[in-house]
Amino acid sequence: MLDLTGYVTDGGLETDLIFHHGVDLPEFAAFPLLDDPDGRALLRAYYDGYARVAAEAGAGLLLESPTWRANTDWGALVGYDQAALDRVNTAAVQFLREIANEWRDRVPHVLVVGMVGPRGDGYLASDAEPSEAAAYHLPQVRSLADGGADLITAYTLTGIGEAAGVALAAREVGLPVGIGFTVETDGRLPDGTPLADAIAAVDAVCPPTHYAVNCAHPTHIEPGLADAPTQLQRIAVVRANASQLSHAELDEADELDDGDPVALAAAVTRLRDRLPGLRVIGGCCGTDVRHIAAMWGLSA
Repeated sequence: MLDLTGYVTDGGLETDLIFHHGVDLPEFAAFPLLDDPDGRALLRAYYDGYARVAAEAGAGLLLESPTWRANTDWGALVGYDQAALDRVNTAAVQFLREIANEWRDRVPHVLVVGMVGPRGDGYLASDAEPSEAAAYHLPQVRSLADGGADLITAYTLTGIGEAAGVALAAREVGLPVGIGFTVETDGRLPDGTPLADAIAAVDAVCPPTHYAVNCAHPTHIEPGLADAPTQLQRIAVVRANASQLSHAELDEADELDDGDPVALAAAVTRLRDRLPGLRVIGGCCGTDVRHIAAMWGLSA
């Protein structure tokens, strides 16, 4: 079992870059920044901010690669063929490894995570079969492993089959894996599956090391925690949205809703009380270093 006791991870990378730094991210893809010196400098400053939170909190640090969109379908839309994707996924992990090495004397423990995202839209239900999803995600997972990732985490998954497929791909390359689901305002997956049932179904195919919930406000996650404690104690990571808007409302929003960092931190604390296995706390859409610092009892 991978030890994930007390780790800081980052916030909403893409929304932070777009709304706070004026960066154009076609298709919401951050990974092309790795191919530009200014983009690398911006990413470095971004990750350093969260490393400082971890150092001040005395917590571990998860450095998660900016590769949520770096798969075949999304990559093609921003001009990356498979060879270019293999290169940039590997380079993303190596980039984070350099940052990790520079923070090791100030942070108790650092892990470098290869991040995988959904093949389709992170807000729409996926009906992929496990074998199909495993074959699709395997090239990215292998490239992240080649870069030296300590583990793989898939975020914003919306279906059981795709989640199981990512777990199968990670098993093939021999890396631990976290499976991250997103939920709607009722605490269920976009297709209506209860969170605990989704965990049980993936475990029946290929149990990951742990589970995550991301891209939902804590008040949307809470309704999904009403029962099935055996399954829910498998949730080790929460990366919450700042906004209480639904996914449909967020899709239509022209301005960033970054909520209230203190109120968000209080809501995350309530989740801690419901999730005995929770070890990693960070953010998703609308969050930045202010929100994560507040979650760890600090000021940014």
